[in-house]
Amino acid sequence: MPIRRTDLAIEAQELWRESAGELTALPGVKAGNSLREGIPVDTVQVLDQEGERALGKPAGNYVTLTLEGVASREEDIFGRAARGIAGELSALLAGTAPQGLVLVAGLGNRAITPDAVGPKVHEHILVTRHLVAQMPEHFGALRPVASLAAEVLGNTGVESGEVVRAVCDKIHPACVIAVDALASRSLKRLCRTVQLTDTGITPGSGVGNHRLGLTQESLGVPVIAVGVPTVVDGATLAADLLGSENPHDLGAGKELLVTPKDIDSQVADLAKIIGYGISMALQPGMGMEELELLLS
Repeated sequence: MPIRRTDLAIEAQELWRESAGELTALPGVKAGNSLREGIPVDTVQVLDQEGERALGKPAGNYVTLTLEGVASREEDIFGRAARGIAGELSALLAGTAPQGLVLVAGLGNRAITPDAVGPKVHEHILVTRHLVAQMPEHFGALRPVASLAAEVLGNTGVESGEVVRAVCDKIHPACVIAVDALASRSLKRLCRTVQLTDTGITPGSGVGNHRLGLTQESLGVPVIAVGVPTVVDGATLAADLLGSENPHDLGAGKELLVTPKDIDSQVADLAKIIGYGISMALQPGMGMEELELLLS
């Protein structure tokens, strides 16, 4: 039984091809790649139950942007990355009402850096629901946006999914955007990729701690998930390095999670990029400069 674990659809596709052979057709899955703002974009569409069984992912669209230049501070990489995320997110939002209320939910534990992506993205979201409601003559052109940082069960005694569902029942958003940390199979993708999907998300899945899922079925509205891989499962890493599928061969490594040594700065950078990307997707007329003024 394979022990390699990943939350990324693109890596699940790679694992399937490794086990089945490069020339074997992947049933129920359609893949492609392109460039947006000079950033590589890989898309995986899981079309049916065959595709779900092959990849272990729900049917839907998975978009992965590779942000190689963020760590090296390439010229204009922050702007290009945010615009790239905004463009891909806008495509996933195409089926929702253009002026419908959107709830952004930052999932994770702020006190644990690899799990703090969601709460930190929440800090960079332009919230407008109160402005549109109270001063429509000035802010009526903006899309109403609300945001929250849903804390983890261990800190509050309440599932983050329950918090988000309660807020949805109160404010009735047209769509939810959930942001969380993920697990990758590969070290090269840690803090280098952003995955967008219209299938929702299960908080804690990146570290094998599955909680109440945030999906259209559980919340009653479309859920778009935005995730960043910040950890590699120790058993997955060891299996790739040692070529072993037997967890007994891996010793204590199977209990570890591996993360970059500069995870604090990488999470801070990615949270700002994702927050600005989400805000630009929800407010198409705004650019980086305007957001800097409004959010600083």
